[in-house]
Amino acid sequence: STQSTWGLDNQYPIRQTNGPSRRRQLREQRLPSWLKYPRVQDEGRDNFMRMKSQLKGSKLSTICEEGKCPNIGECWGGGEDQVSTATIMLMGEVCTRACRFCSVETSQTPDGLDPNEPDSTADAVATWGVDYVVLTMVDRDDLPDGGAAHVAETIRRIKERTDNKILIECLTGDFRGSEAAIETVVRSGLEVYAHNLETVERLTPRVRDRRASYRTSLQVLEHAKTVLPHMVTKSSVMLGLGETDEDVLQTLKDLSTAGVDCVTFGQYLQPNKSRMKVSRYVLPEEFEHWQVVGKELGFAYVASGPLVRSSYRAGEFYVKNIVRARTE
Repeated sequence: STQSTWGLDNQYPIRQTNGPSRRRQLREQRLPSWLKYPRVQDEGRDNFMRMKSQLKGSKLSTICEEGKCPNIGECWGGGEDQVSTATIMLMGEVCTRACRFCSVETSQTPDGLDPNEPDSTADAVATWGVDYVVLTMVDRDDLPDGGAAHVAETIRRIKERTDNKILIECLTGDFRGSEAAIETVVRSGLEVYAHNLETVERLTPRVRDRRASYRTSLQVLEHAKTVLPHMVTKSSVMLGLGETDEDVLQTLKDLSTAGVDCVTFGQYLQPNKSRMKVSRYVLPEEFEHWQVVGKELGFAYVASGPLVRSSYRAGEFYVKNIVRARTE
């Protein structure tokens, strides 16, 4: 099937806008009501500015900013009952991969690693007062180990600086499939090992960098579980890229076979005009459907919604409970 069984592919069509010349005409898409970004609440505004200042002062990069995450206000603002947090992006702001959905800058010759980053990251996290933190990384194909040792050292420093009181989730690249690099990170002391499939197998060559592979990504997740069977593993998939229901169902089955514990689904949103365009906006009811299917397939946790992202703060509570249940 090339159509979603929901039959709503054209409900929010792409429209043409007039411009000074035909060459400069841009295809814009109307955002449906359920995709309005959450605004920073009044009680979180001070927290938001404080987090922004602290991150700038510590010279840390975040995927919140680089990836243009729609939930940045919720996470940085914290709100009345929550502390502020951010997803720290390790090894710089430049990635050696050029995935068509991602807004992070790309280069085959990025700057060298900052040897002070593990300590500066640990210092920053220790001041946040959080009990769960998410780290992510740019791909560094220019490094022999893909940066695995650097990421592992950062995790160890955070654990040391916080007396092992913070649970750590790390969203890694594929390390070109290196089992040694995967094992280096798995054995660093983190609790949740995440690696994103990003999209279904059929669309992977069009969506991700040519060096990325759907099967390699599954092997990354499977090997992490092989190294430490009690390790919580997690993956994320974007919808709205042209996938069919059959594609999504097969992806869930593949993740289940790889032993993945947690899966998230979110709407792909074009971060800028140079990135690939949205195929369609997926209805909230469809996201709810995939959440039910995921639970039926036995995943420990499924987060599925238009604004859900891999580092989804609202899901941390459930993931923390899974981790603690396995370590007690």
